[in-house]
Amino acid sequence: MKPTGAERIRAAFARARAEGRAAFMPYQMLGHPTPEQSLRIVRSLALAGADLFELGVPFSDPLADGPVIQAAAQRALDNGMTVARCLEMVAELRAELPDPPFCLMGYVNPLLAYGLERFVADAVAAGADGLIVPDLPPDEPEADELIALCRRHGLAPVFLLAPTSTPGRIALALARSQGFVYLVSVTGITGARDALPADLAEFVARVRAEALRQSPADPLPLAVGFGISTPAQAAQVAALADGVIVGSALVKLAAAAEADPAAAVASLARSLAESAHRPSSACQAGASGEPAG
Repeated sequence: MKPTGAERIRAAFARARAEGRAAFMPYQMLGHPTPEQSLRIVRSLALAGADLFELGVPFSDPLADGPVIQAAAQRALDNGMTVARCLEMVAELRAELPDPPFCLMGYVNPLLAYGLERFVADAVAAGADGLIVPDLPPDEPEADELIALCRRHGLAPVFLLAPTSTPGRIALALARSQGFVYLVSVTGITGARDALPADLAEFVARVRAEALRQSPADPLPLAVGFGISTPAQAAQVAALADGVIVGSALVKLAAAAEADPAAAVASLARSLAESAHRPSSACQAGASGEPAG
């Protein structure tokens, strides 16, 4: 039987954990800087050490994103990107890259316009494994429908948690997510920061404690994103969490490197991946069933 998206995602985190490291998950906006260049960038990221991918579906009003990804989304839309074209690109990438899980990240309005059931079915057919909808909290009515559709078709729903999340919201996001849960390192929008917040370790520990409470033998992996832009920051997150997500720094570099965006992005990605892949006490703790931090 074909594995579900959640099973493929969990397997990627399990492989990293077995090697005593965190998983590296780069973000790429589909269609940016151009559709063909975005395909090349994903291929280069795979060679640079990506364990799994977050693939952005452009939207004209990305409220959770900072200026770098907002500009990338608009450029992708100007390049003619649509939800349907994004799914075509996922299928093209899946044919070339059969192993790494693909998690689509898109806002709810384009998905509703496309049709939720049609989108979920088409995403799975294209080769997507997970779905992140940053403007859809796990307690919204639309989330019930989306979760049911995802589970019916084998697409893993992934919800976000912020440092301000209440214990109830943490419990709900963990219960409703599959594959992993996305921890936002800062309160606010995406974008590179000079330093990660001082309370990140405490935030990860709170969520990990609930993950262990819900599933002591096999807790849901925790991946941290927003604000990670340097190898040092990637290493810092890798010491706490099961996955390191990097977006804006790579997207900004792709926009600036007009001659060869894929080569420029791959160079930074290799350094980020090496840092994320350093032995992680968090991964070792997760494997033993003990909370990290």
